[in-house]
Amino acid sequence: MKQNELPLRLGVGIIVLNKENKVFVGKRKDNPTNKWQMPQGGVDRGENLINAMKRELKEETSIRSIEILKELEGWTEYELPDYLLGKIWRGKYRGQKQKWFIVKFLGKDEEINLKTTHPEFIEWQWLDIENLPSVIVHFKKKVYEKLLPVIKSFIN
Repeated sequence: MKQNELPLRLGVGIIVLNKENKVFVGKRKDNPTNKWQMPQGGVDRGENLINAMKRELKEETSIRSIEILKELEGWTEYELPDYLLGKIWRGKYRGQKQKWFIVKFLGKDEEINLKTTHPEFIEWQWLDIENLPSVIVHFKKKVYEKLLPVIKSFIN
């Protein structure tokens, strides 16, 4: 199957803001160069988007203490680069179509634990939102550039 014949994977993304309006990012264990991303993941069959968002956030970060502030309008999409096609998601998808949410983290940093059942991140930090596009892998950069003004307008 050619790349353009593969479907996009349905996913969710989570913009987690702390009390200082810094955003949570994790360093992926499969890409330990200095690249970071916000929590995100797939939607299971029959799962609604809010439940998928909460599940992914808990699976990747152990974060449960949140208030959902906003479900962003529309969807974002990205395509995998050729070198990752067939390697990620058992080769079933060419990229992701994502619904993004902004949530406020209400807990303490001690709640955050990356040592989950299936760890995805090896490190995490609170980042100034201005720095988001500069720390993300190249093939997700357009998504982050699209999210940035939305996050900024939301917190201002």
